[in-house]
Amino acid sequence: MSPPSLIGPPELRHPTPPKPETTVVTTTTKVPSDPFMDLMLANFNEANNTPSMGFTEIKSATYLATGNPCLDFFFHVVPNSPPDSIKEMLGRAWNFDPLMTLKLICNLRGVRGTGKSDKEGFYTAAFWLHDHHPKTLACNLDSFVNFGYFKDLPEILYRMLEGYTVRQVQKHDWLMRKQGKFRKGSRCYSKKQKVEKSKPTGAKNPNLEKAKARDLRKEKKISMAKKERCVSASKYLEDVKAGKSTIAAGALLPHEIIAELNKADDEQVEQVAELQWQRMVNDLLQKGKLRNCMAVSDVSGSMHGIPMEVSVALGVLVSDLSEKPWKGKLITFSESPKLILVEGENLKEKTEFVRDMEWGGNTDFQKVFDLILKVAVEGNLKPEQIIKRLFVFSDMEFDQASMSPWETDYDVIVKKFTQRGYGDVIPQIVFWNLRHSRATPVPATQKGVALYQKLVVLD
Repeated sequence: MSPPSLIGPPELRHPTPPKPETTVVTTTTKVPSDPFMDLMLANFNEANNTPSMGFTEIKSATYLATGNPCLDFFFHVVPNSPPDSIKEMLGRAWNFDPLMTLKLICNLRGVRGTGKSDKEGFYTAAFWLHDHHPKTLACNLDSFVNFGYFKDLPEILYRMLEGYTVRQVQKHDWLMRKQGKFRKGSRCYSKKQKVEKSKPTGAKNPNLEKAKARDLRKEKKISMAKKERCVSASKYLEDVKAGKSTIAAGALLPHEIIAELNKADDEQVEQVAELQWQRMVNDLLQKGKLRNCMAVSDVSGSMHGIPMEVSVALGVLVSDLSEKPWKGKLITFSESPKLILVEGENLKEKTEFVRDMEWGGNTDFQKVFDLILKVAVEGNLKPEQIIKRLFVFSDMEFDQASMSPWETDYDVIVKKFTQRGYGDVIPQIVFWNLRHSRATPVPATQKGVALYQKLVVLD
């Protein structure tokens, strides 16, 4: 099947004045080719203005934008981002590069490794297109389906007719009705209780006896069905372990798999999560993804909720996919970072270990690169064995660990690696944003660095 093609916005057919010539800083660092990352960086490096500065939530200096509106949209829009914020960034990105913005809207919806799997964010973007560029929306409906699924179209139409917040209202009403039923049930007797209380002791009630018999038959059937399902599920899991059956994991995100481990102390649930995780790791290994990578997982106090789960899941995943001597290892997010081995016999123990790792309000990236260089020198590694990318999984709400600007730090890092014979394989830092905020660690043109946002792995 041919890949989906997008029909460009009408703005592309209008003549536009040439962009002013700008001096773009290029990097001499060689990084592995990745089609999506290469295209993204080629377009995003067209930024031609100095981004404004501000403060993080902990009052540390930070950029408030990258200098490229398209990169701002890609980096800052995460699941649960406020709709007004998404629309504001969409407007700026569209004015900067409409075709790239249209591609980013598709990336917002993409499932099974093709994008961010952010359904609600995509619906917000579709509403924005309907209000500002309805013809572009109409011409690309068929392509949008390929990034999500067909039910997206009637859902968008339904919300247009009933109001964008109709699903939130329905969910609120459902919760109120559910709570009302619980309150009502807690105050009232059941029909059987009323009958039993009203009948004198020793008297027989045929209706009550029939009701009891019916309930007993129902409970027996339910218990038998549960037992059959348990036996069937156990056999299926054994077949999966033996390689006789397969288990699907393509539609699940890494943090969704580990979330099942926290819901209940059920051995079968843990087995399913373990098998799904192994299926995901094997699929990525076959594709050759993330083999020479290292993760810095932020598990600080600001990373509560889903951001914490994503940071833990992606950190464990990258450590599982890495090759020796990096396999099974992570770098702590602290002012004095450490290279540690993730301990645990199974997925649950590994995730608990990562959650309890040492953490701080920042990390010194010079020291992180020193750790990598130390392992390379002591292990006499070949250049191709050096990690290619260093992923920083964080909400970007950290303070500056080094007193020097990143440009100075990067020059020092390049000098150290060159002196040791690794000047052509300096790892690229990928800041992976996990929470909605305005904090931006580096501008768009910064050498040796990439900005990324996604809840799934590179695919």
